[in-house]
Amino acid sequence: MSVTTEAPATTDLEFARQLGQQLRVDSIRCSTAAGSGHPTSSMSAADLIAVLIARYLQYDWNKPKDPNNDHLIFSKGHASPLYYSMLKAVGAITDTELLTFRKFGSRLQGHPTPALPWVDVATGSLGQGLPIAVGVAMAGKNLDKLPYHVWVLCGDSELAEGSIWEALDKAGFYGLSNLTAIMDINRLGQRGETEYGWSMDAYRRRVEAFGCFPIVIDGHDVTAVDRAYGNALSSTGKPTVILAKTVKGKGFSEIENKDGWHGKALPPDMAERAIKELGGIRHLKVKTAKPEAGTPAVKHVEVQVELPTYKKEDKVATRKAYGDALVALGAIPDVVAMDGEVSNSTHADEFAKAFPDRFFEIYIAEQQLVATAVGMSVCGYRPFASTFAAFFSRAYDFIRMAGISQANIRLVGSHAGVEIGQDGPSQMALEDLAAMRAIHSSTVLYPSDPNQTAKLVSLMADEGGIVYMRTTRGAYPTIYGPTDTFKIGGAKVVRQSAKDKVTLIGAGVTLHNCIAAADTLAQKKIAARVIDLYSVKPVDAKTLREAARATKGRLVIVEDHYPQGGLGAAVLEAFGPDDGLHVAHLAVKGLPASGKPEELMNAAGISARHIVAAATKLLAGK
Repeated sequence: MSVTTEAPATTDLEFARQLGQQLRVDSIRCSTAAGSGHPTSSMSAADLIAVLIARYLQYDWNKPKDPNNDHLIFSKGHASPLYYSMLKAVGAITDTELLTFRKFGSRLQGHPTPALPWVDVATGSLGQGLPIAVGVAMAGKNLDKLPYHVWVLCGDSELAEGSIWEALDKAGFYGLSNLTAIMDINRLGQRGETEYGWSMDAYRRRVEAFGCFPIVIDGHDVTAVDRAYGNALSSTGKPTVILAKTVKGKGFSEIENKDGWHGKALPPDMAERAIKELGGIRHLKVKTAKPEAGTPAVKHVEVQVELPTYKKEDKVATRKAYGDALVALGAIPDVVAMDGEVSNSTHADEFAKAFPDRFFEIYIAEQQLVATAVGMSVCGYRPFASTFAAFFSRAYDFIRMAGISQANIRLVGSHAGVEIGQDGPSQMALEDLAAMRAIHSSTVLYPSDPNQTAKLVSLMADEGGIVYMRTTRGAYPTIYGPTDTFKIGGAKVVRQSAKDKVTLIGAGVTLHNCIAAADTLAQKKIAARVIDLYSVKPVDAKTLREAARATKGRLVIVEDHYPQGGLGAAVLEAFGPDDGLHVAHLAVKGLPASGKPEELMNAAGISARHIVAAATKLLAGK
């Protein structure tokens, strides 16, 4: 049986009930055609989405970038059959395209990505959609001041993720009444019952504890769902969490509430029986309400930014120069900043004082820190998120997924390497360059002086993708003048001569060690070329190759980082196997301890005297 009809002007609940059945049927059809997918997880939430799109969501599907559009994020991204079935129902895609689900070349990938213009962010790594939605809602309430509402569909398995509770905590703290989380509590996860099953009161108590307004309903009672959405929109000052008790595989008696069907497409014979039991194939069309026409809150305007400058005699930590430069960028109205309760160390507090309306304290919640940046980038802002470099590892999956989302965010990690000193190894990021280089669409910067830092921070504002800057705790001499220029993908030759015998390559603190080593080598009548590899990704292969040719392939690479994946790897990737290199790679090879910066760099073998020794051995052919 196949039915085609348009939604009535005022969509009644019977239509929404029938639409829910259509969404179930189409979720089965597309996943069976693909031979994979998650139809049962889609079937449990079908009524929740049917009522939402038919009666509450305000969205112009022909204008996905309309600033007044609501946002709908599937935090349970594995329910993509439901999402794509919804797109068919609203007329955004055809039935033919629906059946290309998960096929090579299709826009309808296994989990939703921004390959589709209606998808804000990639989801599928559980626990991420809600935190990002919090960032979107924060932008809507505090920056845009536009009437759109943010809706998020979550699964109950992901409620075991700490990031979900970081999100609800910040949603409650910031009073995000423009946010509604819809929790699909279908009891069954991948390998059996979820942590709390159908213990709805346990979920209710937790939600209340985080400052949010819970509504417990039967997720298949369309009248109750309708009432819950209405209450959510009239919420007074709090985010709403709808806790919907649902049945996995709802609508097909052979698999309803039965374990073992997670992530399994129905074989064709079962799919045929299921579709028949659900009332057959339908082609109901929904006219989602459109928002009132709006103008973008974000206005990208050309602004003359006056960056801070520093004198050659100044000793300024690059983290301080970051804070100074960020304040200068505050002249650009779409630049926003957030920090993880260390802003007095990262120096993001300078921006917070100058532009309190555009600074967001996320406290010690690094997953939410990155998610907030991603959410604000969805709304067109240019976010700068800062914390200690080591703590971005807590949010690495969020950074990885931001790359898949094609988000534009800027991350700044301070206090990296053994150079930080007495705090010890728990605070020493020694993996960050490798981790950030591995991210899709990433740029990795590591400045060594304040003038360079300020210029690079300015470049970060205009660079797309995931841009990471590593800053240094200690204050070191200013190397560059205010008129020196830098570029993404560049390097600076700090010293060179026609008589250069060896090339010393550093970045950040190790550049200063390379300069000191070059001074010592000069006293021994050994000329050394010194390269500042401030752009670790992309790397300046041309400058590196020219230096290698000039110094007969003798390179000493020095980094305050573990040997794997950092500066050394970036340099060597610029060369081929037949380039005749003779390389000494100085890096932190053991587990550091506490001590003074000079003691720790010396113990790690990356101080000036170790660089001199390594260069001397290379020249001796050892």
